[in-house]
Amino acid sequence: MKKQSGFTLIELVVVITILGILAATALPRFINITSDARQAKVKGAAGALASGGALAHAQQLVSGLASNASVTMEGSVVTMLNGYPTDNSAGIGVAANIQSTSTDFSASGAAPYTVAADAGHATCNVTYTAATATAPPVINTTGIIAANC
Repeated sequence: MKKQSGFTLIELVVVITILGILAATALPRFINITSDARQAKVKGAAGALASGGALAHAQQLVSGLASNASVTMEGSVVTMLNGYPTDNSAGIGVAANIQSTSTDFSASGAAPYTVAADAGHATCNVTYTAATATAPPVINTTGIIAANC
């Protein structure tokens, strides 16, 4: 007699059922990945706004300029107010290199400067508000929540 080897039909059904259950539990996690990517994108923009503002402020201090004098960064003029970039595309937009004409983000050109993940998700955003005479600029990331992204 010849002995046959291989899987029985019941073994195959059990394995396919287990794979189906694993796929059903893992699938919802992968569906939410686009929202996570948009959140990360806007958090990156928040970091760029903070870094651009700090660099422009440092450039102004090192140059010994007045608090409202413009500075030049990488060959581009950054308009300043109270020692920090203004909250428009000529100020923080230039300093952070996130312009309202960017294809990577949806940025407002007016004050307060708002950067959204894209035009379809305008509520998934970060906002830069200019410095006052007594306070540094404010970078508000409250728009970066799962419900908005």
